[in-house]
Amino acid sequence: MQDVSSLVAQAREGRPRAVARLISLVEGAAPQLREVMAALAPLTGNAYVVGLTGSPGVGKSTSTSALVTAYRKQGRRVGVLAVDPSSPFSGGALLGDRVRMSEHASDPGVYIRSMATRGHLGGLAWAAPQAIRVLDAAGCDVILVETVGVGQSEVEIASQADTSVVLLAPGMGDGIQAAKAGILEIGDVYVVNKADRDGADATARELNHMLGLGESRAPGDWRPPIVKTVAARGEGVDEVVEALEKHRAWMEEHGVLAERRRARAAQEVETIAVTALRQRIGDLHGDRRLGALAERIVAGELDPYRAADTLVEGLTEG
Repeated sequence: MQDVSSLVAQAREGRPRAVARLISLVEGAAPQLREVMAALAPLTGNAYVVGLTGSPGVGKSTSTSALVTAYRKQGRRVGVLAVDPSSPFSGGALLGDRVRMSEHASDPGVYIRSMATRGHLGGLAWAAPQAIRVLDAAGCDVILVETVGVGQSEVEIASQADTSVVLLAPGMGDGIQAAKAGILEIGDVYVVNKADRDGADATARELNHMLGLGESRAPGDWRPPIVKTVAARGEGVDEVVEALEKHRAWMEEHGVLAERRRARAAQEVETIAVTALRQRIGDLHGDRRLGALAERIVAGELDPYRAADTLVEGLTEG
């Protein structure tokens, strides 16, 4: 097993194998995970994280690939995390590294990785925050996180990204779906893809109307723009990049970017702590303490809330 410091040094040099190995350690919750995160901590905080979400069939992978092309023209290093459904057999990503992004496979300035959700609600792999940190430390200027199209639970992307892009397409009932899914609450930039199809203008108008409903923005607040694209032909993609840059500049000016990153770090710490507690509680099944508390509840000597408090106190002290 290669030592962590050597892997991190190679990842900093942009070596894809080292980056892949570090992300595999993260995904597998390897014993070296804590050492990896400690080594990466001082090297992060430079990448701009963009989340792409939307219903299945709107062209997320095509749009992601088109954005990679646009950012590479600017000379930026790009990382892509494509979060796929889990294989029911292996637990791995079903789609693998996306075929649509194969044109970037030989570009040393692009790193593409598919991650499995492993059944995690929210459309994001549980290890995505740590994988983002790996790509950040490896020198990526922009990290694109493309999520599984799973509807309502997909809003979790908003908690992982600096800027969230919501994609829609005409003729898919996306306006209604977006309202249901709460997607209108999370988008910083909206993209109507496949704009060469009938109904694209109507979709954009409906979206604009829905964004205006119940709007309570103060002067100077960010108003999410709506950009029409034909990602398969690269049309409108530069306008999307321009909208992303404007949103980033607005966030930096108003302190929103730093606040979002603090909230992201807080959520990550909470997730790690809750996971650790769950594991410890799982270890208690069959343990005499849990059994004794259960007996007292059945006997009417103790209510379940008091019992849970006692259990938590024991866990945190132990």
